[in-house]
Amino acid sequence: MTGLGAVFRPQLPPERLREVARLADESGLEELWLWEDCFREGGLSTAAAALAWTERVRIGVGLLPVPLRNVAITAMEVATLHRMFPGGRAIVGVGHGVQDWMGQVGARVESPLTLLREHLAALRALLRGERLTVDGRYVKLDDVALDWRPEAAVPVLAGATGPRTLRLSGEAADGTILHAGTSPDGVRKARQLIDEGRESAGRTDPHEVVVYLLTATGPDAATRLRAELVAEGLDSVPDLGVAGDAGAVAKAVQRLAEAGADTVILQPTGDEPDPEGFVRFAGEEVRGLVA
Repeated sequence: MTGLGAVFRPQLPPERLREVARLADESGLEELWLWEDCFREGGLSTAAAALAWTERVRIGVGLLPVPLRNVAITAMEVATLHRMFPGGRAIVGVGHGVQDWMGQVGARVESPLTLLREHLAALRALLRGERLTVDGRYVKLDDVALDWRPEAAVPVLAGATGPRTLRLSGEAADGTILHAGTSPDGVRKARQLIDEGRESAGRTDPHEVVVYLLTATGPDAATRLRAELVAEGLDSVPDLGVAGDAGAVAKAVQRLAEAGADTVILQPTGDEPDPEGFVRFAGEEVRGLVA
């Protein structure tokens, strides 16, 4: 069955998260995703709070920008979440981050691909309980291991868009996060590139693909969806986003699933007037229509 979730967008103040997380937990959604967008809420602090406020729903962070985070700190934080909230309820993705934002804080690197490769390798090894000494271009560790390693395997996802990063995700990550500018055809192409990376690394383990779907519902849904696509420069991309009732949204989810998405995360528009109602709509109306 295709997994279904929703996004708590960081345009909302952090004090709104508790009610949204509670509704996601009660509504039947599998996942609630958070973003670490500069310069809004921190991804791991909000994830910890959402996990503490809920009992069932999985909480995803998509994604943590690796230029901002020493890999040892990332490993410590992720391991802590998984030990405090076992059962795979915490999902963490890492990625390049928005390069302009990285430049604003003095963290932009010459080779984002090299940094992501080194970060993924070290993060996954640390979470497996390995002791590392690494002297990479960006990642440098001297006899580092976690004292409190996770008690179960922790998948690490990577956010990816371009061909080289998609291949790297297949090679070095356990799953891939695709942004809301990805159409069904884009999912098919991404799957192909991910599989090329997996083949080059000799990987045969599962690889989850998570896709955001820009979604609007209500009387002004089409207008809000169109405005956001125009603002993001995506209005010329065919078959992108969905506006309408639960049936229309479920069909759009199914198209992404048929293209290769394992989990689809409904992303409300930035001006969604009722975030709590959006989560309730996703869980109570859309969830039952998705195969």
